[in-house]
Amino acid sequence: MNPNTSDNTLDPNHEANQQLERFRVVLSHTSHPGNIGSTARAMKTMGLTRLYLVNPKEFPSEVAVALASNAHDLLDSAIIVDSMEKALEGTTLQVAMTARRRELAQPLQTPRQLVPELVNEARHGGEIALVFGTEMSGLTIDEVQLCNRRVTIPTNPDYSSLNLAQAVQVLCYELRATLLDDVSHLEERRNYASHEYIELFYKHLEETLTTIGFLKPKAPKRLMPRLRRMYQRIDLEQEEVDILRGILRATLEYKHKSPPKDDTP
Repeated sequence: MNPNTSDNTLDPNHEANQQLERFRVVLSHTSHPGNIGSTARAMKTMGLTRLYLVNPKEFPSEVAVALASNAHDLLDSAIIVDSMEKALEGTTLQVAMTARRRELAQPLQTPRQLVPELVNEARHGGEIALVFGTEMSGLTIDEVQLCNRRVTIPTNPDYSSLNLAQAVQVLCYELRATLLDDVSHLEERRNYASHEYIELFYKHLEETLTTIGFLKPKAPKRLMPRLRRMYQRIDLEQEEVDILRGILRATLEYKHKSPPKDDTP
């Protein structure tokens, strides 16, 4: 090998950047374009490049470019979508940055607790979304429920103000730091079902429960959110979703069969 030629395959930073290509940062309904630019800068310093924007109030923007410093290439390649569902398409793990403690299907973890699992998923080819809400109110409950992991940054309870780009920076730093460590001891990756595959299951489940009369459309209460929380705790794999949807299909087929004849004389 030419001694003047660098071998990127032996460079841990190069390998970390490759794994970080499995991550996307999703910003929902960002109100100030400066925060988008600052987020791009925070991402690029840690090696993340994929930015998704859900209905940004103002973008493209010169303010975003100015605050991005030399990370304007991330702004140029940013993907703008009109719904959180579209931003999460193709992902296997969706991480909601939230301080909410109610209505949680998954435990609320710190970045340091959660990141090893995310890194393991990336090493095995999974797609991970890091999801952040608006500057003032964060993610909505509905947006949090679309995610199967929850993360929060522990801060000083007397002054917990953390802006959007800072939150992104903290999580991205933990990812890079962990990727540069040895995580080979982590267990084999499970074949998680994709976000949209699970969403199809929830739709199938709701339709089936309505058809058999278990779910009352005029008085649904909180049945579907509770079922969603229950299944999210399981971390459904692709094959498990196939089994559950097979049960739903068999349930409807059984319901529509003619009742057995009574042979009693």
